Parts: sequence; structure tokens; C-alpha cells
Amino acid sequence: MALGNTVVRILVSVLAIPLILLITFLGKFYFLFLIAAIGTVAFYEFDQFTRKKSAFAATILSIFTIVAIVFDAYFKFVDVTALIIFSVVVLSIFELFRNKQSAIFNLGASLLGIFYIGLFSSTIISLREFDQLNYNNGAYLIFAILASIWACDSAAFFVGSAIGKHKMFPRVSPKKSWEGAIAGFIFSIIVMVIAKYLALDFLTLTDSIIIGIIVGTIGQIGDLIESLFKRDAGVKDSSNLIPGHGGIFDRFDSLILTAPTVYLYLFLFIK
Repeated sequence: MALGNTVVRILVSVLAIPLILLITFLGKFYFLFLIAAIGTVAFYEFDQFTRKKSAFAATILSIFTIVAIVFDAYFKFVDVTALIIFSVVVLSIFELFRNKQSAIFNLGASLLGIFYIGLFSSTIISLREFDQLNYNNGAYLIFAILASIWACDSAAFFVGSAIGKHKMFPRVSPKKSWEGAIAGFIFSIIVMVIAKYLALDFLTLTDSIIIGIIVGTIGQIGDLIESLFKRDAGVKDSSNLIPGHGGIFDRFDSLILTAPTVYLYLFLFIK
């Protein structure tokens, strides 16, 4: 007898979450390859969205660029600005030799995927490598952000299902409500404050609250933006890669937008 969708979701989570946390704690090449894989697969899923809108990204070149940007965040072998400029030039020249639908749409799909998924994913590496003097701090920071995102999603779902009356963006995600979003926002901050006292002693209470605010707002916006992409493409999930959960882009949409925002805050105000 086939397992119910809820049971499948729970089983996958029970197996996947400890593995992700272990790889995050180990860091180094283990985490690097994990994020490179997430960025690559998420871009491929995004690429399938754009094809439904008759936009054809330069898939191989874009994936190569994303992997290069993610690896550069770890090795720092070139300036990322130079890498992006080089990639844009190559992609633009490559488009000259293609005769496939709209050049503007094609190049736009490639560049949006590279920046939104590739560049933003690379900041997850930057967060993990944030504190070289105490390398575990980067792992604890990622743990806290993930826990805050999961708490936000859970609170938004349960509170929204129970008392949600006022829809946020019915055109994008009909089931999401302001009541659920507010609950998710509150729980994001609570989890980050708890994490500060459990493991993030290098952050001040103010830092923890601000990061919680970032997760509670930007994380939910990331989810809405991916929903916007999917609705525009006419698909329910980014893929069916993860049983009961959809695709990689579905699972990491909040982190992909949260990570660069948190990193920007740390870079400007802490490091």
C-alpha cells in the first residue's frame, strides 16, 4: 500500500535533515559540494520554468558559471566581480551564435538564474566560512538560520491554517495569509534569540534579533518569489526530485534569498 504524502514528507525529513546538519558541521569540501549541488539543481529547475515561457537559457554555460561562483566563495581564486563580468561577456557572445527564440529572453533567463541562484547560493558558503578563528561558529550560524526558517514555515502553516483570514498575495500563493506570516515572523525571531544563548555567543542580542527579522521577512519573501516563478510557468513544484517535498528550489527558496541578506548584514556591521 502506498505511503501517504504526509508520511513520505516526514520520512524524507527525518533522513535528510540530520545529513544536511552533519555536512554543515563538517564544512570544508563537504559543505562546498553540497551548496554547489543545490545551486546547480535549483538552476536546472529554474531553467525548466523559463522554457515554459519560451526563454532558453544557456544551460551548460550558466551551470558552469554558478559552480565557479560557488567555488570562488570558498577558494577566492579571483575577484567575483571579474568572474561575473567575464561570464556575462561570454554568455552575450554565445547568444550571437544561437538562433533560438528571443535573444533577450534567453540571456535574461541565464543571467537571472546565475545571479539569483548562483551568486546568492555562494553567500551560504560565505556564511559557513565567516569565522575562521572559530570555524564551528559558521556551522552554528547556518544551523540557527535553518532552524529559524523551519520554525517560520511551520508557524506560518499551522497558524495560517487555523486562523488565517487575510490573504497576502492571492495571485501568487492563495493559501498564505497575513496571520500566518506574522506568526512565522515572530517565531523566526524567537528561534534566533534562543540560538544566541545556546551557541551564537559571538552575536549580540541585537544582532540575533535583526537576523531573526531578516529570516522572518526575507525568508518568506523568497518563498513568495519562487511561487511567483512557478505560477508564471504554470507548475506546482519546481520538480519531483524529493518525494513529498517537490524540488531543490522548493526546499531552499527561503535560504537562497535569506543568506545574502544575512551575509550583507554581517559584512557591514560585524566583520
